[in-house]
Amino acid sequence: SSSLTEAKEFVKRLRRQTDLCNMVKTVRALLNNNSTVTVLRSGLHAIFNEKSLDVTKDLFQEKFRSPKKRQKNIQLKCLKNFISSLTSSTDIRDLLSCLSSDLQTFVIKPSKSKEAFKEQASDFMLKWNLLLSNVGKILTINRTDSFG
Repeated sequence: SSSLTEAKEFVKRLRRQTDLCNMVKTVRALLNNNSTVTVLRSGLHAIFNEKSLDVTKDLFQEKFRSPKKRQKNIQLKCLKNFISSLTSSTDIRDLLSCLSSDLQTFVIKPSKSKEAFKEQASDFMLKWNLLLSNVGKILTINRTDSFG
């Protein structure tokens, strides 16, 4: 039964790897298209300028947590850093490096213990997924040209 469990885990990892490889191929093709990157950047900047993410920002305030544990919109900072490094002909490795650096700065280094890291990492991932879902939804509804 342990072999079966390991085989299932291996298959999951292999599927994830395949999905990531396909996503990287798609993103590389998009990054090489100057007009697509320009339209995407303008759509993303418009979302921030129009305050379309205010509802999401409210969720990040964590009013019920103590001030010491409050996070300062880490996910929004990461997204803004990502957008600022997004230019035409940017290599996907540079974008991943930007995100990795932000994760080091905002999630990994501030963690005092393994438990604190797990809590902070899961909190970050939950809010990051929420933020990206909202950005995708806003782009789909209000900025269809940016979502291409």
